[in-house]
Amino acid sequence: MRCPYCRHPDSRVVDSREADDGQLIRRRRSCPECGKRFTTVEEAVLAVVKRSGVTEPFSRAKIVAGVRKACQARPVEEDAIALLAQRVEETIRARGAAEVPSQDVGLAILGPLRDLDEVAYLRFASVYRSFDSLGDFEREIESLRAAKQTAERG
Repeated sequence: MRCPYCRHPDSRVVDSREADDGQLIRRRRSCPECGKRFTTVEEAVLAVVKRSGVTEPFSRAKIVAGVRKACQARPVEEDAIALLAQRVEETIRARGAAEVPSQDVGLAILGPLRDLDEVAYLRFASVYRSFDSLGDFEREIESLRAAKQTAERG
């Protein structure tokens, strides 16, 4: 790592600590040339591969924005949306892959969103799964009802 003060091409790691629930590593470094200390932050980059083949960095903010749209005019608190986005990111990162298809991100959103708010889930699923007809909605509603009945019995 190049020293930001004297531009020496090397530095020594003095201390390393995890931050942000293990998503970041903060390293305290020392320059052998000028003796100054500085901190670096390392983050594993997670990339999302879109349907078009374009790759972009994973964005928790994009998940929050999409779920917020689905939850519009619903009794869902902003903290619950932020927690859902965090859970989705943790699920995706736990797979250990550097790149993940956008389809997998959408699937990771659907489960927690169904638990959060069924109407918001239907809104999101209708866009995500490209519902074309009333029948698509009816099948999804029937699936929700069946899951709810199963949960109530067991």
